[in-house]
Amino acid sequence: MSEETVPQQGGSGQPKGLLQQMEELMAALNADLSALDAHLQAAGDSGRGVVEEGQAG
Repeated sequence: MSEETVPQQGGSGQPKGLLQQMEELMAALNADLSALDAHLQAAGDSGRGVVEEGQAG
């Protein structure tokens, strides 16, 4: 039996409901996307400064 077929259990010993699992996954996804967005914006800001300097001359 693989791990995927075994229901995950919370700290109380009760299996997690599907809604709770989805909420946890969405929260983790949201955090990952926020971090990615901040990283891309920082990279875009530094790259944009170089392009603006090149076009100014």
